[in-house]
Amino acid sequence: MQTKMTVVRPGMLTTVQDWPGRIGYWKVGVPPSGPMDDLSFRLGNVALGNPEGAPGLESAMAGPALTFDTDTYVCVTGADAPVAIDGVDVPQWRPVLVPAGATLDVGMTNGAGLRVYVTIQGVVRVEDYLGSASTFTLGKFGGHRGGTLTAGDVLEIDGGNTPEKIRSIPMEHRPVLTPAWNIAVTEGPHGAPEFFTRADMDTLYATEYEVHFNSDRTGVRLIGPKPEWAREDGGEAGLHPSNIHDNAYSVGALDFTGDTPILLGPDGPSLGGFVCPVTVVAAERWKLGQLKAGDSILFVAVKAAHAAALGALGLERRASLPVVFSSGGDGDDGVIARRDAEIPVTYRRSGDDNVLVEYGDMKLDLSLRARAHALHQRVEAMAPKGLLDLTPGIRSLQVKVDPDVLPIATLMGMLAEVEDDLPAASELVVPSRTVRMPLSWDDPSTREAIKRYMHGVRADAPWCPWNIEFIRRMNGLDTVADVFDTVFAADYMVLGLGDVYLGAPVATPLDPRHRLVTTKYNPARTWTPENAVGIGGAYLCIYGMEGPGGYQFVGRTTQVWNHRYPERSGAFEPESPWLLRFFDRISWYPVEPEELMDLRADTAAGRGGGVEITDGEFSLAEHELFLAENSDSIEKFRATQGVAFDAERTAWSAAGEFTKKGKTDAAA
Repeated sequence: MQTKMTVVRPGMLTTVQDWPGRIGYWKVGVPPSGPMDDLSFRLGNVALGNPEGAPGLESAMAGPALTFDTDTYVCVTGADAPVAIDGVDVPQWRPVLVPAGATLDVGMTNGAGLRVYVTIQGVVRVEDYLGSASTFTLGKFGGHRGGTLTAGDVLEIDGGNTPEKIRSIPMEHRPVLTPAWNIAVTEGPHGAPEFFTRADMDTLYATEYEVHFNSDRTGVRLIGPKPEWAREDGGEAGLHPSNIHDNAYSVGALDFTGDTPILLGPDGPSLGGFVCPVTVVAAERWKLGQLKAGDSILFVAVKAAHAAALGALGLERRASLPVVFSSGGDGDDGVIARRDAEIPVTYRRSGDDNVLVEYGDMKLDLSLRARAHALHQRVEAMAPKGLLDLTPGIRSLQVKVDPDVLPIATLMGMLAEVEDDLPAASELVVPSRTVRMPLSWDDPSTREAIKRYMHGVRADAPWCPWNIEFIRRMNGLDTVADVFDTVFAADYMVLGLGDVYLGAPVATPLDPRHRLVTTKYNPARTWTPENAVGIGGAYLCIYGMEGPGGYQFVGRTTQVWNHRYPERSGAFEPESPWLLRFFDRISWYPVEPEELMDLRADTAAGRGGGVEITDGEFSLAEHELFLAENSDSIEKFRATQGVAFDAERTAWSAAGEFTKKGKTDAAA
């Protein structure tokens, strides 16, 4: 039986989602998406006899009005909202029959909570993208035409109208919504005493954070006290103490972008260079979907082993309790274990479903990336049941698992065995293509982004009004022309992908004399043009799509994500929509802004776009020989750079950048 569903009124931000979403692409910057409140969504499907992850609709603040051309069972869950069929009120949390031609009308939310879900008996037919029906609106893919529903949209549903499948949802299984939330978190990955002070952590757990209005599916921004921080700066990773060498994030991580705390959502970035002191446990992440502006949050530390199971939908999920009962966290500052060796290893907890494996000291060293790569290859080849994602960072590898299938204790034993058998980092020889790309220096779009930042976020930032001048100053260069020369002389090696979504590389110059060091925006920008090129810490990034960001702009290039996928386009390979690979070497050639726009149009049309790719390989041993041969001039460059870096930090301190007290938020 096939049914046509017509959207009479789309509601607000209504999208098609499925659960668990788009899994397996975290390493290239594709978020899982899926329902932000997975519990309400899954319960709605269970009530209809659907698989609990079957595609359904998610709305924020106001639900849709829908009609069906055959009798159809639906279930509306999530935040409280009036629900009516042809003007007659019907209940939420129970399957109801919508007669053919009648209008199901879901109104504005009218109490606690933010998101409402409409699940439909049967299978909502939308084309899968990378294995999921979930909509990622920022990437413009998945769901129905990659975006929110609009009036007049028609979706097809197979099956349905089978009353013997429906069931009620017991009251005690339904999540309790409130304007004052307790949220269970685990310690780590990056807490005290290395990054936060003990007092900072005490403050974090004692504070009732307020949800900021500038929140969405990428992240929930919070208003709360500014940390004191346990260190002066992030070293090579950036001037602010929140800056770290980029590593993978977990959904639900409390990410301090500068001094601004943000709970990362299911549409959030997979990789970034900011400290995350605690992480919401998997079974509590549904709460992020129901947080709305003005709500308060109290974070409660729990032991990872005591967290509820994500697979649970009944009482064992503990969602019907308005408070989190806990005797405390694991008490280990998020460090599960340390391993002393020639290259030391730190195993950090990132929620109850991730282990972040970090190598060596907090510095930029390609031998550490080589070690993480060797671990990545070995674990990927083993493919243990319950392994969900492997995401490398600069000196790390995040291993994401389903802890109900592969418990963290079992994973730790496996990682220890693998570590014993890894080859020496110096043996690394990997495919390494040369990717030559156009760069519009100081592009007008990046100037526009800086202007928006100054008008809407912060006008007095040290990097405003011109990021390139800030880069010059921080690195002790004589002129901005020296910045230009340094960038265009460099070969940038891709160490990670997905730094800011969709195959966006985090890359560093192979020659340390080309490594310009900057800090990141604090607070972050709210808008960055697609394919802007920026530098943060010692790293360069190409933004895969429009969105927030924190790297200092140098220009703009052509696309690194194939929006025509699965159609082949120019330099993109047919089997993947991302252009770049780990260990590619990016180099630039200058173009005028108008020429870049033509090249971008060529790429969008499926033509070349000015990208030239040549195969090759990279040997770490040969690279280390190069460093040894040029050690004197490298140290001279670093010394000059260090003096400028210290001078900038002193100026920041004098201006009160590190000592301003009070609450911080996205508009500070």
